[in-house]
Amino acid sequence: MNSAISKFYEKSLGDRLDAVRDHANLTPDEVSSLKKYAALDFETANRMIENVIGTTQLPIGIATNFIVNGKEILVPMALEEPSVVAAASKAAGNARASGGFQAKADEPVMIGQIQLINIKDLSLAARSINERKKDILELANSKDPTLVSFGGGAKDLETRIIKHGGKEMLVIHIYVDVRDAMGANAVNTMAEAIAPTLEELSGGKACLRIISNLATRRLARAKAVWTKEEIGEDAVEGVINAYSLAAADPYRAATHNKGIMNGIDAVVMATGNDWRAVEAGAHAYASIGGQYRPLTKYYKDMKGNLVGEIELPIAVGLVGGATKTHPIAKISVKILGVKSSKELAEIIAAVGLAQNFAALRALSTEGIQKGHMKLHSRNIAVLAGAVDDEIDAVAKIISEEKKVNVARAKEALEEMRKR
Repeated sequence: MNSAISKFYEKSLGDRLDAVRDHANLTPDEVSSLKKYAALDFETANRMIENVIGTTQLPIGIATNFIVNGKEILVPMALEEPSVVAAASKAAGNARASGGFQAKADEPVMIGQIQLINIKDLSLAARSINERKKDILELANSKDPTLVSFGGGAKDLETRIIKHGGKEMLVIHIYVDVRDAMGANAVNTMAEAIAPTLEELSGGKACLRIISNLATRRLARAKAVWTKEEIGEDAVEGVINAYSLAAADPYRAATHNKGIMNGIDAVVMATGNDWRAVEAGAHAYASIGGQYRPLTKYYKDMKGNLVGEIELPIAVGLVGGATKTHPIAKISVKILGVKSSKELAEIIAAVGLAQNFAALRALSTEGIQKGHMKLHSRNIAVLAGAVDDEIDAVAKIISEEKKVNVARAKEALEEMRKR
């Protein structure tokens, strides 16, 4: 069947489902699954994105034990991977002996980029723009007086000459304090508003006018100490050795940072923020020095305790987007008890550090699979056909035997049912 379905967006939910059912030969049970809604109903979902036919759900778990800047925090995490929530909770518990996590986020300043091409004299164009900086910023701020009234708005701009493939261009960075928003809409609106003026001053043509997700002026940092008495001297040495490999080798650094993002993405998703933007910024920041590097670092203090630190851009908001639309996102924010985007970013950074510490400790001591597979065994039991009380019973058998696979789970289930 042709996928070019005319005016699909105008169709009712029923008609959309009928069209997809016919195209994909969906069974009645599969269509019924698509019709099931939880907190996010069809009407709300249909306003959030286009061509909605259903919703999907991820489990939301609560990471416990977190103390961030002296405040007790329960952390909602939305993801599908077992062991992540448990690992974050354990790492946070290990850090409590030293007071938990200290975190600090920059002011919420985002960068808008305006690309100017076909300029005859780039240096002259840059000077002309810098001389009119005040007027340009005033023009940008006129597009969002509400943001300005809350203390935000366009604060500065700079010019950059970029060369690529034998071509030269002028790129303008406008720095916008977006307050408690993620900021994409505000920044993009301002970038488009000032583009004609920049064209006039430079004699060039504006091409791209859009936010950058490499938010180097919106960094978040967190730090924690895990005492040698709490985690053991072997773990201290093991984590530092594991970090050393990531610092030297991008192949390891990629997996190292993936572990960080297990925690960060889960909180970003639970609060309805843009996890793709945060991911892009994190990995770009990891590469900003010319080689892909870990976003955390570890070392020993004078007492031989393990110190962990993290720094990365975290552009998240509490206003606008799904954060204010999705019912579960609003509940997650309430559970966190945060009052500003900076506070949210600080907690997210702390979770990323905790997640990374937990992974490195497991990798460098007992191995990552022991705890992960123990939790994963329940999923395998379900895949084997176990239901109700059978799930935990089968999971226990295959976990203890260290044979966490569907074939063994099916055998164990069959043996159990025969008995």
